Amino acid sequence: MISKQALWRHLRATFFAAVGLGLVAAEDIGTASASTLDDVRGRDKLICGISEGLAGFSDKDESGNWYGFDVDFCRAVAAAVLGDPAKVDYVQLSATDRFKALTDGKIDLLSRNSTWTMSRDLDLGIDFAGIAYYDGQGFLVHAVDGMTSALELNGARVCVVTGTTTEENATEYFANNGMDVMFLRFADRGDARKAYAAGECDAYTADSSALAAERSLLEVPDDHVLLREVISKEPLGPVTRESDPQWTELVRWVLYGLINAEEAELTAASVDEKTGDAAKRQKAMQFGAPGAKEFGLSNDWLIVVPNAVGNYGEIFERNLGEDTPLALPRGVNALWTQGGILYAPPMH
Repeated sequence: MISKQALWRHLRATFFAAVGLGLVAAEDIGTASASTLDDVRGRDKLICGISEGLAGFSDKDESGNWYGFDVDFCRAVAAAVLGDPAKVDYVQLSATDRFKALTDGKIDLLSRNSTWTMSRDLDLGIDFAGIAYYDGQGFLVHAVDGMTSALELNGARVCVVTGTTTEENATEYFANNGMDVMFLRFADRGDARKAYAAGECDAYTADSSALAAERSLLEVPDDHVLLREVISKEPLGPVTRESDPQWTELVRWVLYGLINAEEAELTAASVDEKTGDAAKRQKAMQFGAPGAKEFGLSNDWLIVVPNAVGNYGEIFERNLGEDTPLALPRGVNALWTQGGILYAPPMH
């Protein structure tokens, strides 16, 4: 049986042959660009789109180095493809610009708290490679106001970032509950946070993880409360171009590899070449073998990846967990074996 990788290469070769014979218009060549995997290997660098700065997900340390949950996924893909998690160029993108930057070929991969929806999947020429974080929209309010429920927000001023699914979700929620609110719209998350902190808004609505990040940046985080309501499903995950299914599959299996690695207890320490466990390293080699064959990755790619960034659980705890400023519990993002819904297909 022909592999998907071989089939994709055959289809691209057929397309360009058709161009040469005049069977396909030259102006259509842009729709069949060289594979992303070839591009990344050719430049020896992954170009990864991230947010403009969101604590826990993509932020800079004092030395100007990027770190965070989304950043670590970029690093994981670079480790799988290039053998080095440092071989990444990061492009900061607003919510409005993120998908166009991907489809225009300005980035290879979008790893930026983006919700998987049917309209985006079908209409924008993009593919969601999988779900990296199960989220839901919530509300952040000032503790001094004494609110305990979003149902107390009738007549409130609500800060919201444009270019997201957030305002539509909130509009529907308030309409369903017979409530009137006034939205204050911002293109930049930082501007929305500043307006909320200054008291220009009574509430700030966004994905709950983003609100936890924003609260951690406020002068006194404990002066702000995340209300109990979660009003939407927000499955967040890495995004690729629809025109390159081979690359989408590679990105998907890097994500699933991180999740399966946690389930199999393949940690950064246990797969370490010098101090790790031989049985764990052998398990990682077995898990990674189909991907190595299909995508031309090194045979030990699923050793290299967790050794560089950790497994899914290690990435979560390091960036978002209860010992970080965000203090997020695993919740539904715990493994299915530990009471959550995080579940990846088997790798063998």
